[in-house]
Amino acid sequence: MAITTDETKANDDDQVYQKGVKNICENGVTKVPKKYILPEFDRADEVLQVDLTMPNLKLPVIDFSELQGPNRSEVLKSLTSACEKYGFFQVVNHGIPNNVISSMIDVSARFFELPIEVRSKYMSSDLTAPVRYGTSFNQNKDRVFCWRDFLKLVCHPSQDVLVHWPSYPTDMRRLAVTYAKEIKNLFVMLMEAILESLGLWGATMNKTEEVEKLIKQFQDGSQQMVVNCYPPCPEPHRTLGMPPHSDYGFLTLLLQDDVEGLQIQYKEKWVTVQPLASSFVVNVGDHLEIFSNGKYRSVLHRVLVNPAKSRISVASLHSLPFNSMVSPSPSLINKANPRRYKDTDFACFLEYISSFEPKRKNFLESRKLL
Repeated sequence: MAITTDETKANDDDQVYQKGVKNICENGVTKVPKKYILPEFDRADEVLQVDLTMPNLKLPVIDFSELQGPNRSEVLKSLTSACEKYGFFQVVNHGIPNNVISSMIDVSARFFELPIEVRSKYMSSDLTAPVRYGTSFNQNKDRVFCWRDFLKLVCHPSQDVLVHWPSYPTDMRRLAVTYAKEIKNLFVMLMEAILESLGLWGATMNKTEEVEKLIKQFQDGSQQMVVNCYPPCPEPHRTLGMPPHSDYGFLTLLLQDDVEGLQIQYKEKWVTVQPLASSFVVNVGDHLEIFSNGKYRSVLHRVLVNPAKSRISVASLHSLPFNSMVSPSPSLINKANPRRYKDTDFACFLEYISSFEPKRKNFLESRKLL
C-alpha cells in the first residue's frame, strides 16, 4: 500500500517531536504545535478548578534540624499532619550544603543547553536504561505531548551506573553523584522519622525487626533522579509541563529553581506551590500510601509552564530495591483497618505503564483491594 504525502509528513513531524520540545524551541516557535495542545477539559484553567483568588500555597515546613533535637515529638506531629492533609511538605535546615544544591541546578541547566546531537545520544525507549533522555510524560504512549524534556538517571548502585551517565558537561557526573548521595542520606533519615510518625517505633519503643529491615532496604534501595527542563512556552494555557499524576515510590524529594510551576490538588482545587529558597519539596508516593495502608496518601500534582522563563527541577524518587515487594505494614492492619492494597513491585509498575497511559493515580487504583 502506498504511503501518502500526509502520512509521510505526520511521520516526519513525529520524529521532530520525539527529539524533544527544547529542540523545537531552539528552532523557533511562536505557537504551540498541535501535538502539544490539550483538550480544553484537560487544560490548566479547566481541570477541576483553579482558585485564582487563593495565594500560592505555603506547604507545611519541616525543620530538619529540629527533628534531630529535643523538639522531635512536636515535629513528628507536624510531619503526620502534613502527610495526612497535604501529601506534601517542605524541608529546611536539612544539612545539604548550598553549593551542592546550586551546582546541581546549574549543571542541569547546562546539560539542556548542549546541542541536540549531544543530548540525543542518551535517548532510549528502554524504561530500565541507566540513563534516558526523553520528552513529554511517557512519549511512547502519550497522544498529546507535554511541554517537558527530561534526563533520567538511575543512581544505585553507583559503581555500575555512573559510567553510563552523560560525560558532558564535563563536571556533570561529579556534581550529580555528590548530590545523589546527599539526597539519598536525607531520604533515609526522613523515612526513619516517617516510620516513627506511623507508630512503628519511637522514644518509648525500640526499632523493631521490621523497621530495621526497612531502613536497610531504603539505604540499598532504588533511587532515580529525573532532571526536568520546561522551556518557555508561547501559549502556556494550551498545554502542561506534566499532567496530573502521582509518584510511584515512597518519597520524592524535589529540588527546583525559583520559577513557579508545581501545582498540587488541595481540597479539590489546583494551587501553586510557592518555591522556598534552599528547601526541598517532599511528597508521599504510591508505595508509601500502600505501606501505610492508606494513612498517608499520595496526592495528584502537575506542572504549569511559563511564557517567558525556562524552569529546571530535579526530582529524586526513592523506594525499596527494584526487585523488592511493597506491602501494607502488618503493624498497620487490624479489624478496624483491614488490608486495602495488593502487594506491588517495580516490575508491576513497568508492566502497567507499558500498556496504559500512567495518568492521575490509575496505577495505584489498580492495586487497591477496598
